[in-house]
This record gives sequence, C-alpha cells and structure tokens, in this order.
Amino acid sequence: MNRRVVAQQWISVDGFAAGPSGEGDIFAGVPAASDRRSMELNEALIPEVETVLLGRRSYESFVRFWPTDLARDVPVAPLVNAVPKLVASTTLTGAPWGGHPPAEVVPDAVERVRALRGEPGGIVLVWGSLALMRTLIDAGQVDELDLFVAPIALGAGTPLAGRPLGLRQIAGEIFPEGGAHLRFAVTE
Repeated sequence: MNRRVVAQQWISVDGFAAGPSGEGDIFAGVPAASDRRSMELNEALIPEVETVLLGRRSYESFVRFWPTDLARDVPVAPLVNAVPKLVASTTLTGAPWGGHPPAEVVPDAVERVRALRGEPGGIVLVWGSLALMRTLIDAGQVDELDLFVAPIALGAGTPLAGRPLGLRQIAGEIFPEGGAHLRFAVTE
C-alpha cells in the first residue's frame, strides 16, 4: 500500500483554521479535556506515521515545545520526538530537534510529497502548517483531513480550505466536554 498524506488541523465550528489574530484564536475555545483527548488520538495515530511534515512557522513553534522540558509530562512527547520530520522551507538551512535527529529541510514540499505518495509505506502527517496544508490540497496531494473541531465560532479568519473540496466522512467522535474529532477522505 502506498503512503497516504493526512493533514491534521484544529478548526472552529464555522470552518476557520485561524482566527483574525491567528491560529491561537481557536485554542481559546478548546476545553482541557478535549485537548487531552486529541493527544490520546494522536498517540494512537503516530505509530502509523512514517514522516511528519511541518511548515517553517509550525516547525519553529513545535521545536520550542516538543523536544524540551516543557513537554516532559506530555505522554505523546516521546512519540512526537521520535518520528522522522520534514520541514518545508526555502529559508531554513537546518532544522534541529533538540537532542533528537534533526528534521530534513525540503524546499519543494509538493514535489517531495508527490514522490513519497508513490512509495509503499504508512502515513505522511501534515501537522498544523495551514499554508502548507492548503498548498498540498491545491496540488491534489492530500488523501485525508483529520480535524479537531473546537467548540468556538470565530466569525472571521482563514478558512480551512481555499477552494471547494469533495470529502467523505470516514470517522468521527464527539467530545463530551465540547468539540469533536472528524476524519474525511478527500474524494476529488
């Protein structure tokens, strides 16, 4: 089976992946128990992940947390730190990851993902990285959307997708504390 690309993103109930002040606007509406459940779901997903793909800004945010003492008590942290990573960037020359193997910098994410999808293997997980995710969607290189829906309506911001996208729901879970986890196959 060839690799598949799964783009994971937190979104608002009105479909925004970032609010007027940025991606942090969504997290104002995420109950702590829902955030913990998202981590549990990622803990189950990561063993299927062969590569994590991050955009430059997400990489810079993630590297300040995951390979540091700040993530010491987060159960999924060892898995996050161990999985191989690619960083899509035309400006970075290196992407260290604390005391773990560095991420590989790739200047053309679409080309790299196209090549990866043609090979056998597991999941290429695009984590956060909204601009990168939208670029890959526009290039037809995303197989699934793995969405965490925060119980907040932002009213404005950056929509999840920049164009109409055919989807088929393949899984879902409602979080009792608020929010949901929804998985969709991209059908177009």
